[in-house]
Amino acid sequence: MAIFTFGQPAIFTDLLNDVEVFKTKVGRLRVVALLEGLSLLILVLIAVPLKYAYHDPSLVKTMGPIHGFLFLFFVINTISVGVEYNWKFQETTWKVLLACIIPFGTFYVDYTILCKIHTTKK
Repeated sequence: MAIFTFGQPAIFTDLLNDVEVFKTKVGRLRVVALLEGLSLLILVLIAVPLKYAYHDPSLVKTMGPIHGFLFLFFVINTISVGVEYNWKFQETTWKVLLACIIPFGTFYVDYTILCKIHTTKK
C-alpha cells in the first residue's frame, strides 16, 4: 500500500507488510474474523431491532450485504487456512466455521484457537 502526495515520495509504502498480523494467513483470518464478528453484532443487536422497533430498514439494507461479503470471505479464508495448516475437520475447522454464525463466536474462536496458532507459527 502506498500513499502518494504531489512532489513527495510515497509514504507508508509497506504499511500492510509491516503490521505483524498481516504477515501470515492465520493473522489475516483473525482480522477477517474480527470484522465478520463485528458486522454480525451490528446486524443482530442494532440493525434488526431498529428495523422492527422503529420501522427503519436502512441499516439492515446497508449491513446485510457487508456482513454477507465478510461471511463468505471468512468461510473461504477458513478453508484456505485449514488446508494450508492441515487442520483436521473434526477437531478444528468445524469449530471455526460454526463460530461465524453465532454472535461473539468469532471472538471466542480467535481467543481459543486462532491466537494460539498465530503465536506458535511465527
